[in-house]
Amino acid sequence: MTTPEPNYITDDMEVTMIRHTSVDVPKGMCYGWSDVPVAPTFQLEAAETKRNLGEEVFDCVYSSPLTRARKLAAFCGYEHPILDDRLKEMNMGDWENRLYDDIEREDPAIRKWYDDYMNLAATNGESYRSVYSRVADFLDELRQQPYQRVAIFAHGGVLICAGVYAGLFPEDDCFRHLTPYGGIQRFQL
Repeated sequence: MTTPEPNYITDDMEVTMIRHTSVDVPKGMCYGWSDVPVAPTFQLEAAETKRNLGEEVFDCVYSSPLTRARKLAAFCGYEHPILDDRLKEMNMGDWENRLYDDIEREDPAIRKWYDDYMNLAATNGESYRSVYSRVADFLDELRQQPYQRVAIFAHGGVLICAGVYAGLFPEDDCFRHLTPYGGIQRFQL
């Protein structure tokens, strides 16, 4: 008879999610998966985030592979987080690195997306439901790990999906709960 593998699912894993600092893109720019630079105020914003994290010690640190998340992780003392593509922001497809005003003039699909962004994807991109699915998959897998305290450096859309997953707020008004740049969201898994 073989001994079954231990099941590490725990109800007391503390997850601390940190949104990247503000970015250096023109106002009204659509940039989801694009690897855009951080704003010139990075040092000030990152110092405040680091201060807000305090002396927390984490069993494991994850990050989106996009530079804006990894740079904040490194500033906060986590130079080698585990990178996971499921922690990327929403893929905005053909709309990436374009101004919303230009997209509106050139792609009529954006008007439908504005009316139903929870279910419709950007042209050749993702919908909220797609992002939620990959974030939920990541968190389901995380629950299987033996960690008690985990930090995750990611993006606003990812934090929204994680907040819905964790029951912090309902899906029907989740975008009202967007964590500010450099902000922190905590929950138990």
